[in-house]
Amino acid sequence: MTLKAAAVAMLAFAAPAFAMQASSGPRPEDTEVWQPEPPVVTPGPAVAVAPPSDAVILFDGKSLAEWVSTKDKTPAKWTVGNGEMTVRKGTGNIETRRTFRNYQLHLEWRIPVGITGTGQARGNSGLFLASTGPGDNGYELQIMDSFRNKTYVNGQAGSIYKQSAPLANPMRAPGEWQSYDVIWTAPVFAADGSLTTPAFVTVFFNGVLVQNHYALTGETAYIGKPKYTAHGAAPIKLQDHGDPSAPISFRSIWIRELK
Repeated sequence: MTLKAAAVAMLAFAAPAFAMQASSGPRPEDTEVWQPEPPVVTPGPAVAVAPPSDAVILFDGKSLAEWVSTKDKTPAKWTVGNGEMTVRKGTGNIETRRTFRNYQLHLEWRIPVGITGTGQARGNSGLFLASTGPGDNGYELQIMDSFRNKTYVNGQAGSIYKQSAPLANPMRAPGEWQSYDVIWTAPVFAADGSLTTPAFVTVFFNGVLVQNHYALTGETAYIGKPKYTAHGAAPIKLQDHGDPSAPISFRSIWIRELK
């Protein structure tokens, strides 16, 4: 084989491998962070938090009147009973009828007893602090079972998904109620759509600080890096992740709008 023929043969052999590498593109794993693991903290006893006088009640334990389907804005189709609402698999994400900018939010959620699965396939849902479009567009505060369940730290409960790992893991066991108390400051955009001020979030998880005025780098992205797209006031969204083993329940959801 001549030198020229050998070179051509080598290029022909390498081309499929290069094409496969180029076509694969970014992977979900590229933005997973596994270390360091947040310290496990045992939270204090669960305490009922009554809404203050100026709160808007987003779920009163009886009705989904404040919620609609994210997909088509029809009435939400999740299940309501025993003072709680539960994800109804296959009905899709739901979001508030109202839109918000800056706010204080209280929300309680529960992973069912007897849950199976591991990692991200164990009680996965999400609280989107601003829903900016269909599907999973927006800024996600992760909801899932992180009680003795190892996963990437920027994807466990209390994380700003794929952006910021929680400062601690105060998760209670499945079957017990968990609580989020959130202070959300919406991003500000200039008239041309450019970012003026990023979004900030502070989160208390079962009374333990897990996000301390964190400056978000953009909307949640499962693959690739977060980025901002200009938007105004937005609904708050809850995710139907489609996990058949984990019909996650919610209760006591209220909000106070802030200037």
